[in-house]
Amino acid sequence: MLNRVRSAVAHLVSSGGTPSQRPKSPDLPNATSATPAPPETPKSPLARPGSEVWVPPKTAETRASFSRPTFLQLSPGGLRRADDHAGRAVQSPPDTGRRLPWSTGYAEVINAGKSRHNEDQACCEVVYVESRRSGTGASKEPTRNQGLCFYYWGLFDGHAGGGAAEMASRLLHRHIREQLKDLVEILQDPLPPPLCLQSTPGTPGFSDPSHLVSPQAYWSPQKEVTHESLVIGAIENAFQLMDEQMARERRGHQVEGGCCALVVVYLLGKMYVANAGDSRAIIIRNGEIIPMSREFTPETERQRLQLLGFLKPELLGSEFTHLEFPRRVQPKELGKRMLYRDQNMTGWAYKKIELEDLRFPLVCGEGKKARVMATIGVTRGLGDHNLKVCSSTLAIKPFLSCFPEVRVYDLTQYEHCPDDVLVLGTDGLWDVTNDCEVAATVDRVLSAHEPNDPSRYTALAQALVLGARGIPRDRGWRLPNNKLGSGDDISVFVIPLGGPGSYS
Repeated sequence: MLNRVRSAVAHLVSSGGTPSQRPKSPDLPNATSATPAPPETPKSPLARPGSEVWVPPKTAETRASFSRPTFLQLSPGGLRRADDHAGRAVQSPPDTGRRLPWSTGYAEVINAGKSRHNEDQACCEVVYVESRRSGTGASKEPTRNQGLCFYYWGLFDGHAGGGAAEMASRLLHRHIREQLKDLVEILQDPLPPPLCLQSTPGTPGFSDPSHLVSPQAYWSPQKEVTHESLVIGAIENAFQLMDEQMARERRGHQVEGGCCALVVVYLLGKMYVANAGDSRAIIIRNGEIIPMSREFTPETERQRLQLLGFLKPELLGSEFTHLEFPRRVQPKELGKRMLYRDQNMTGWAYKKIELEDLRFPLVCGEGKKARVMATIGVTRGLGDHNLKVCSSTLAIKPFLSCFPEVRVYDLTQYEHCPDDVLVLGTDGLWDVTNDCEVAATVDRVLSAHEPNDPSRYTALAQALVLGARGIPRDRGWRLPNNKLGSGDDISVFVIPLGGPGSYS
């Protein structure tokens, strides 16, 4: 088993080897943005029965193994600089007057050689949602009772390849859009959501397409369901559908690896922050730090993983035990009593060591070295459908959840100033930077810019990335205190909470 663990570590380190040439996967149909987006590869039009979907030719450019977010507008030379591990130049959208929605700031930098390419991806969109009940001739303008707009930001931290992160950055917001189509009228109605909807046209039982079934007529009492919980459910379902799409297309489109996903949706005055993985988000409001996510790692989800291993021991084969011990059990300790804990315990107790306890633990290691089945250090995310224990047929995907934790922040409840921001960062930022240091950087950088200067948020994102990357020295990239800087890919969004736009 020790050799297997060493092989697993070597496999992770070498995951940035020569990538395969992968074609793009088909997009979801009929995606609409409320504001013009930078030019990109044409998307497939809405597929109708009997019609053929046009797919762009697979040119060398569309099959490129290294791509960056479209909004960076990188030239071929800029793309080469972004892929340079030695220089590690910070990349941001060009200051040409065409800014990201809400004057959002963004910056990124490639890793120091951990993988061949930058496996992070990012997306920033304004998406229009048309009600599924609207007629085909309905106006496309986002007016009341016709449709809704939501703002969307996403960071996707890939591992074992960048395919899953690239796919999620293109398609996850479209899955969210599809899930919200049935909720347009409900979210615009101040009354509580109905318990049941009428059948849609073309299905048995359809009678009146303009009315919703009143729940009071059939159910009493009933649980109180809020509009907010409907949006959360839509986001959760979208994550699951995105993961299922990756599973279907992982062979034909070579969607390698997996990715952590950190997504923010602004809709009807509220920020929905959805996290599946070890990226994180915090709000800095008047100097106060408000965590908007938490990391999902083998340590934070130990009990969930152990419970699954306990209920389905076949997932562990004869190689792993669901029990946790302070260290690896040695054969000479058979019959002795050693500290342990199982899926029901937060504390520790003693048990007599038996033969099956000599198996490798399901969760091992601490901190950034913690691993599930000695293979992967995150427990939530998208993809990883082909991931197996090294030199084994045991699949790891059953232990990995695609569902995010969604936290909500109501912007209408506070008076925000231009210095109040929501900071999103992949683990490359948080591995070497804590919340207080980020808050100090926010204060230092924003105070040096005029409140109405829209470039201040990009400057802040760049400062956060530079602060985590460090500067090159003889012994690698170092921070001012001479500690190691982040050798990982680093991506940061800075979203102003009190700047442009109205929150009504």
